[in-house]
Amino acid sequence: MNIQIQKIKKSKILDVDMSELGFCKHYSDHMFMCDYEEGKWGKFRIMPFQDINLSPACTTLHYGQTIFEGLKAYKNNNDDVLVFRPDKNAERFNKSAERMCMPKLPNDIFINSIQELLKLDIKWVPKGEKNSLYIRPICFALDPYIGIKPADSYRFMVICGLAGGYYSEPVNVKIETKYTRAISGGVGFSKTAANYAAALYPAVQAQKDGFHQLIWTDGKEHKYVEESGTMNIFFVFNDTLVTPPLGDTVLDGVTRDSILVLAEKLKIKTEIRKISIDEILLNLENGKIKEVFGAGTAATIAPIKTIGHLSKNYNIPIPDSSSISSKLLKKLNDIKLGLINDEFNWVLKIDNE
Repeated sequence: MNIQIQKIKKSKILDVDMSELGFCKHYSDHMFMCDYEEGKWGKFRIMPFQDINLSPACTTLHYGQTIFEGLKAYKNNNDDVLVFRPDKNAERFNKSAERMCMPKLPNDIFINSIQELLKLDIKWVPKGEKNSLYIRPICFALDPYIGIKPADSYRFMVICGLAGGYYSEPVNVKIETKYTRAISGGVGFSKTAANYAAALYPAVQAQKDGFHQLIWTDGKEHKYVEESGTMNIFFVFNDTLVTPPLGDTVLDGVTRDSILVLAEKLKIKTEIRKISIDEILLNLENGKIKEVFGAGTAATIAPIKTIGHLSKNYNIPIPDSSSISSKLLKKLNDIKLGLINDEFNWVLKIDNE
């Protein structure tokens, strides 16, 4: 790619309190941008982070033709900057593009855009096991046209925000029995804005009742578990790790896939199958559920301490260092930070020369 680069005059990094990062409260100095016009991607550029101009008739604003991804860059004690599984994100990005009737972005453009942006903003990648630079690629329709049809022009962008720990403690979740995140035949497996907008109202209602997130159930019967909030979900029944199968209503999480690979490597007994609410409640009652946790890029692994169903709450033991989730989290973090051999070739090292 021939990228035109416009550098910022003065970095904002010195104005940031690195001890209080929060999540994407501060964005790095630059952003990447390119456009899809006349059937091809071009106009590759990196410029200072800034607002963008859109027509009030922009089709994305009216019809929601937009997709995105989320991945992270880490800095270890050797000052190596490592990005976790960008190829998997690129693959999922194009699955979302196909479903949303948008042009695919070649994987090399997806990955090279991140590499070149990070080279310029390398100082923004923070140290610390819980700290990272969150990378947000996004693509959206640009046509200034009000009419329901796929757009002809699109913009792809990459922005980066500082990220500390996502959850400061194990979370409380509520089993959703009325509202639906996704239905079969819809766009539930795509990382598109529509899925998240539909989830806002029931999530806010649950938060009013003291829950951090929801456990989403199937849209037909509300009988089977699908996801937890913005994360995939895992249960430990005695010594067996269990998670729902993928489908067109469940997001193919990068962290989920990584956990399943590592579980096999660590010889953890694993099952991928449908999990009914009745089975969960029964095993919470008899104590056979030893752990429950969410898995996603933002939180990596988030232990769940309480599950609410109707008017009853069920408490779950807090995991210790010997728990399955703790072992998986340690293995994931060690790979992300380059502390152990990356036998799966998951980590992309950024050349900071």
